[in-house]
Amino acid sequence: MKATSIVSALLLAGVSSAQTPAGFTPAVTEKLEVTFGTKSIATGGQSMTKAETARQPTIGIPVPANGTYLYMLIDLDASTNFANPKQGQQATYLHTVLRDFKGNGAPSAAGITTLTTTATGPVSWFGPAPPAENPPHPHRYTNLLWAQPANWQIPAAANTMLQNQKLGFNVTNFIAAAGLPNPIFANYFNVTG
Repeated sequence: MKATSIVSALLLAGVSSAQTPAGFTPAVTEKLEVTFGTKSIATGGQSMTKAETARQPTIGIPVPANGTYLYMLIDLDASTNFANPKQGQQATYLHTVLRDFKGNGAPSAAGITTLTTTATGPVSWFGPAPPAENPPHPHRYTNLLWAQPANWQIPAAANTMLQNQKLGFNVTNFIAAAGLPNPIFANYFNVTG
């Protein structure tokens, strides 16, 4: 009985430390601070509305920002049939990829370094917009942040994926094509159409 309790506690600790949804690859354990206006994503899977998430969020990391970062937003629960979602298959949809984020000043009193960028691409901000569905179900919007290598240029194959393969987007294939390591910070929230 005691061994079962220990195993259960360890499993719960592992689940609670994940900043990406269960089953998402690559799993990320470090939290990306994501704030829409004045509303922060406190816990993974927090419910938000389309109106609340219409504008690009402020993002931050719980460490000093000593480099440049690449940000991505994906919807893990899009449908291959936008007109009639129930008739399609579940697929990942790429919403946004913004490069060249850097630390903006000293960390806050809570130790969070805000990141900013003047870049509008390679894939400009496109906020969550799940269609109305019956029955309604939440879409998991996953925020990912990479350390962007110095002098990084998007390889042609990765750029093609960003521009032409938004529906059915595969993060693992993008990482390989872009020559990036796994993301280092993440967070996710839910929006229901």
